[in-house]
Amino acid sequence: MGAWALLVAGCGPEDGGLEPAPGEAPSELPAPTSPSEGQPQPLPEDTIVVGPVRPDESNTQPKPLAPLFQPGFHQALRWSQSTSATTYRLRVPMGRAGSRIRLAFRSGDGTMVLTKVTVAKAGPNGSLATAPVTVTFGGAAGFTAGARKRVESDPVPFIVGFRDELAVSFEVQGALAVSAIETLPGSYSRQGAYASTPGALGGTAWAKGIGLATIDVEGPPARAFVAIGDSITEGYITDHDDTRKAWPSVAEAQLGVPIVNAGVSGQGFYDELQNLDQEVLSLKGITDCVILLGTNDLSSLDITGLKTRMSTLVSRLSPLCRPWVSTLLPKEKTNHGDYTAVKRDRLAFNDWVRTTFPNLIDLEAVTRQPGNVHLFIDGLEVDGIHPSARGHQVMAAEVVRVLSAAGVKAEAGVQPLPAPELVPGEDGYPGR
Repeated sequence: MGAWALLVAGCGPEDGGLEPAPGEAPSELPAPTSPSEGQPQPLPEDTIVVGPVRPDESNTQPKPLAPLFQPGFHQALRWSQSTSATTYRLRVPMGRAGSRIRLAFRSGDGTMVLTKVTVAKAGPNGSLATAPVTVTFGGAAGFTAGARKRVESDPVPFIVGFRDELAVSFEVQGALAVSAIETLPGSYSRQGAYASTPGALGGTAWAKGIGLATIDVEGPPARAFVAIGDSITEGYITDHDDTRKAWPSVAEAQLGVPIVNAGVSGQGFYDELQNLDQEVLSLKGITDCVILLGTNDLSSLDITGLKTRMSTLVSRLSPLCRPWVSTLLPKEKTNHGDYTAVKRDRLAFNDWVRTTFPNLIDLEAVTRQPGNVHLFIDGLEVDGIHPSARGHQVMAAEVVRVLSAAGVKAEAGVQPLPAPELVPGEDGYPGR
């Protein structure tokens, strides 16, 4: 026998219901009366009867959520560089799987004219492993953008897997947004128009992020992280670096969820807050933010200033994402200011972070020497401030541990990858 659904309207206190007035004892409810056999009893006039409701076998499974564009690759590109007509072919790792992609480009401190863009799976030595697919912008092959503009492409049907390497080739001239350090080895530049060339691009090796800011991937809605920080997060190790070795990318590979990188070398809280709209808040589909910032402020801000600016940053991010806040790494020296004050304020700031933010990632705890909070564990740093490749792996392992314990896991069909092995003497790891 099917169930009946019954909704009774107008039963709250404001509608003369049974709730007593303040100070009055509740009145006794009348005893129920038995209906006369075979005689249906009338219902109150404001009763809505819906039914009968019977199980529908075709609707017993929840409907899948609509696909969503979320970032699979990102760089902040704070700086500017001008170029004559050049083709760049950037080799970028992808942290999200899906069936369509959307590219976003950023201009620098002047006009940028982009005339053609293609995307393909990346092959060796700047070649393409698949046929190049043309990217359009409002149906056109390219665009012209004024200074400091972000331009998104039309969606492109393109199947991409987790940690695939894509080759994005674009013909461009003018002022392009660019990173401060090399982060994309395996990329090339060549004067002229070669975006559709399937073989090796030739030209010269080019490892800085330039022009291409973001690649969104359309797939099932999932957790998507952005890492916010300075050169430690961007991945500075040796001057010839690789975003794949920075802790966000290493953690991404092990977790199986995107952790795109918005780190900018040299910045502190002020710079991050000034550029937050373009570099972070412009991202669509972000669910979580990991913040490792403040090292560059230790010589210029007192502890009150550090706390105020971190609180401001978290407040601005909270409508976009769930903030995760990290303690600052050991700092064995300072290039500016009084090192005694830097040491004191770093410890005070870390103590405040631990007691203030519930979503804590304590990266100091896994990188400091047991007997000296100001020193890195041997082998985890390259200059007393920046972690080595091994240091990034240790940091990533802690990020993975904390996020996994909080329930973050790879989506169905995504296979997390192990961290790469490090060889003593390579990748900035001295093997001490």
